Amino acid sequence: MFFKDRNESRSYFFNVWEKQKNKQPLETIEVLILDVILKHPEYHSYLNSKKSIEDASIDDNYGNPFLHMSMHIALQEQINSNRPSGITRIFNELISQSGSTHNAEHKMMECLGKILWDAQSKKMPPDENEYIECLMKIL
Repeated sequence: MFFKDRNESRSYFFNVWEKQKNKQPLETIEVLILDVILKHPEYHSYLNSKKSIEDASIDDNYGNPFLHMSMHIALQEQINSNRPSGITRIFNELISQSGSTHNAEHKMMECLGKILWDAQSKKMPPDENEYIECLMKIL
């Protein structure tokens, strides 16, 4: 999922949510997004309010809901493609430890967020080796 700005990304979440409420058919990527949305009922109020699209100050006890859901989607895409190499094995081990895919993803988000922050601050692509090293430390 690549979007040119925050509003376009958030609009995609809103559109998927609207399709769900109106019982419209979903594309494959939209099914993945809806699954993440349904696992986060605490964010449904944001999706029910179009004001959330442009509200840069959105932040709740869990951080930015759109960033949070996007990180779940990014992790699922990484795990499904096993890129970076080894992430699927790490994910499966974390599921065994934590008892659920959702909890495993939450643990992995800490590393994903750190690696993305570092890459953005350095204006470089994320370092896959550092990412895997960080994930190995949480096992």
